[in-house]
Amino acid sequence: MDIERQNFMREVEMAEFRKQFFEKRDHTGRYMIVSYRTGVKYYIEPIGSDRPADWGSYNPGTGNMENKKGFDKHPGGVSEKESLIVEGKIFKKIYYSGIGTSPEGLITQRDAQYPSKQ
Repeated sequence: MDIERQNFMREVEMAEFRKQFFEKRDHTGRYMIVSYRTGVKYYIEPIGSDRPADWGSYNPGTGNMENKKGFDKHPGGVSEKESLIVEGKIFKKIYYSGIGTSPEGLITQRDAQYPSKQ
């Protein structure tokens, strides 16, 4: 396959990926950061339980924790099997920031390894 055709196919794949990635982003918690210094795009996808933590109000009458209406509407993460970020055609290397660490901190470290854009 010639280079022009390969580049076109990659653009089509990226456009389809971005469409899926940003769809329902309030529900999934997915977002992207573009480095001002390097121009590198970082796609962030919170991986975790596909249901939110138990939040709510304590009801002294029943002694139970009661969730607000619609509280589980947006879990803010996806399960590992629902993840769109996988090594392959689009992503050559994937980094995990780990539980309790900031993805932005990892991005700052990774971004420092690239030269500044001209």
